[in-house]
Amino acid sequence: MIFQTSLCLAPMDIRLPKLIIAITWISIATARLPAVEIDFSRDIRPLLSDHCFQCHGPDEKQRQANLRLDVQEGIFGIREGVAIVAPGKPWGSELIRRITSSDENERMPPAEFPLQLTVDQIDQIRSWIANGAPWAEHWSFETLQAPGLPNVDDLESWTRNAIDRFILAKARQSDFTVSVEATREQLLRRVTIDLTGLPPTLEEIDYFLVDESPHAYQRVVDRLLASPRYGERMAWEWLDAARYADTNGFQGDSERTMWPWRDWVIQALNANMAYDQFTIEQLAGDLLTKPSLQQRLATGFCRNHMINGEGGRIAEENRVEYIFDQIETLGTIWLGLTVGCARCHDHKYDPIQQQDYYRLFAFFNQTPVDGAGGSPKTPPVLEVPTDQQRKALLAQIQELGEAVTDVVQLETSFFQRPPGKPVSHAKNATDLPDTIKQILDVVPAQRKLAQLSEIEKHFRDTATDYAEILKRHRESAEKKTATDQAIPRVMVMQDNNDQRKTFILERGLYNQHGQEVTAGVPSFLHDLSDSASRNRLDLARWLFVPENPLTARVTVNRHWQTFFGNGLVKTTEDLGVQGEKASHPEMLDWLAMDLRRSGWNVKSLHRLIVTSSTYRQSAQTAVNDLDNQRERDPDNRWLTRGPRFRMPSWMIRDHALAASGLLVSELGGPPVRPYQPSGVWAEATFGKKRYKQHTGSKLYQRSLYTFWRRIVGPTFFFDTSKRQTCSVKIARTNTPLHALTTLNDTTYVEAARVMAERIQANHGRSAEAGIREAFRRVTSRRPNSEEIQRLVNRWKTWVEHFASHREDASQLVSNGQSPLSDEFDTAEYAAHTAVCLLILNLDEGLTR
Repeated sequence: MIFQTSLCLAPMDIRLPKLIIAITWISIATARLPAVEIDFSRDIRPLLSDHCFQCHGPDEKQRQANLRLDVQEGIFGIREGVAIVAPGKPWGSELIRRITSSDENERMPPAEFPLQLTVDQIDQIRSWIANGAPWAEHWSFETLQAPGLPNVDDLESWTRNAIDRFILAKARQSDFTVSVEATREQLLRRVTIDLTGLPPTLEEIDYFLVDESPHAYQRVVDRLLASPRYGERMAWEWLDAARYADTNGFQGDSERTMWPWRDWVIQALNANMAYDQFTIEQLAGDLLTKPSLQQRLATGFCRNHMINGEGGRIAEENRVEYIFDQIETLGTIWLGLTVGCARCHDHKYDPIQQQDYYRLFAFFNQTPVDGAGGSPKTPPVLEVPTDQQRKALLAQIQELGEAVTDVVQLETSFFQRPPGKPVSHAKNATDLPDTIKQILDVVPAQRKLAQLSEIEKHFRDTATDYAEILKRHRESAEKKTATDQAIPRVMVMQDNNDQRKTFILERGLYNQHGQEVTAGVPSFLHDLSDSASRNRLDLARWLFVPENPLTARVTVNRHWQTFFGNGLVKTTEDLGVQGEKASHPEMLDWLAMDLRRSGWNVKSLHRLIVTSSTYRQSAQTAVNDLDNQRERDPDNRWLTRGPRFRMPSWMIRDHALAASGLLVSELGGPPVRPYQPSGVWAEATFGKKRYKQHTGSKLYQRSLYTFWRRIVGPTFFFDTSKRQTCSVKIARTNTPLHALTTLNDTTYVEAARVMAERIQANHGRSAEAGIREAFRRVTSRRPNSEEIQRLVNRWKTWVEHFASHREDASQLVSNGQSPLSDEFDTAEYAAHTAVCLLILNLDEGLTR
């Protein structure tokens, strides 16, 4: 670089050594250029992001040497007459000189930086520059366009839809072979669990196995998509993202009634509400023209955040924290960006300025929420009566009105006084106690319950007819009050008429006001429409305009994760510069465009996924696997075999209840409290909260309806989100708590016991036939000869054990509150229970 500048100016005797040095530098700069094609978005930007952006990225306040490498004009700029990156000239690029310098004072990244470039990474950068240094915006920020479908051979033999064409093309490009189709039993079990969260029944299995129609599988898919169980299954991930819980969190952890919002989600998903409308109603349903009660209820989504009820809290600080949570939830769910990084400073990796963060803040800064108090139902709140409550309330209002009319009529004649004068002016009221006269002077319709009781008691012996009418008035008022108090009140959104000013908060501190800002969206994305309001409704609609490249990509990626265990972008929560590159970017964009074209039809997306050959592949690799495909792709990123992963704990519980026949299919309603070890709540709340377990059918409702205490979640959910902040990444764990729970928890032992009763009732003393049925109920397939022999032998061993240990047998079959059958021999009953529990804990019983 420098040598070329001085070459023509220096005398010959000193020019030659410098020429040799220059040639040597050029040789070094081009010696290790790899032959593989370098892609800027896939290979170079991640290196710059990891090693350079922290000091030379979007964060203006932290930027060093006034050098910015995350934008095109910065990386191709000129510094002191030298190009940072000179396309086609690695030897003329200051970037190469700096990352290869032997001088620690010049080499980048600095020696103390935790991430250092490897030799291969330096070679990639050098090769990229040598090939012209092509630049591209980060892939997820680029305009969304539908790519053409790839051309692949043998279309009719394997590909069923567009997904398969992308997968097959990528597989062949990488020298992978797709797998054969799963068996019919495996396929039915897979799609039933995926779309409903429950296993197929024996009747559904048998019907599918004999249905030889080419449309048999499609009919199954359509039936499952139409099932009310679909909405319950799909709601789970949304509740995780929406940080739904039944308490506020923090030390007080007061209870709240947000469950009607949860039921709204289930109903919306079952009705296949278009995703854009689903979003708009949750972010801004209250701002729609003449919003319905359900549209206002939908905005409970925004109020699912934690509420601080601890002593010493600062109201304004709390209010600001609630808004932080709201906009960071929006950023994760719809933009797939870690916008929270810009709370205190410009984002270090993505082009989100601190100003952008507080422009989003302004949208949510207009509600009457003031952050004060520890109430679990901080205003604004919405009354959401059930149909039964609504009917009862109407009847009680009418009954109370009639009672009040009777009181008014009687008091008019009983306490005669001049027109317009209160009761206390009546002659026969003169000697009444002052407290009674004060109550009588209150209009009957406005008297409180305590006042009604007091005057009724006073006249009980002196004016029995009057007291009887007062009694009816009191009883009617009590019934209406009881119904009114039982009506759920849900926290919702509502904007003030007067606009609050919004300021950038220095270092994110609630009381450190900086520059004033107005509502707006991140400056690197397209702007809002020319709306005068600039409110949450404008923001919600902005998420779905064609110019927004993020929402559709983020949404498709999250739904792909539901069915395949991982998203096409593995970092589901982050599609920004620090996120992972999509494994199949063209397919992701095609699906995103297809979702848009369908009118944001989520069920259509799910149908497309589960009817593809990609989804229908066997999860097993070929026995010979001559190409070592599993070893080359252990995480199945190329999707050349079917998805296989452990079911989440909530699904394992529902699976066990359904297989045993215990599951109660009641849709929606208040949260339930199933079995839980005693003392858990008390220990976590210093004895202030104690768990009151439900009885009867509430013990067997789906896991979705379980009461969720935010500071100590349900004990049997060992791999779920904390529900304290937005979570879109599905957690998977192989913790020993799995086995400790599924082998010992009352729910599973009781499920095994009830299944044992069922198979004994169906097959009498034929242990083998009963065990075959239990195996099918859990795994959806018939056991082979070796499996059934092992299980029968185990059953015989247990019969012998329990025959000589009757107390153990009685203890085992007494688990749970469901009625205990006395029709069977205790030893055989216990042995069947033990076998059923074993089957529930088989790998196939826990794995999707």
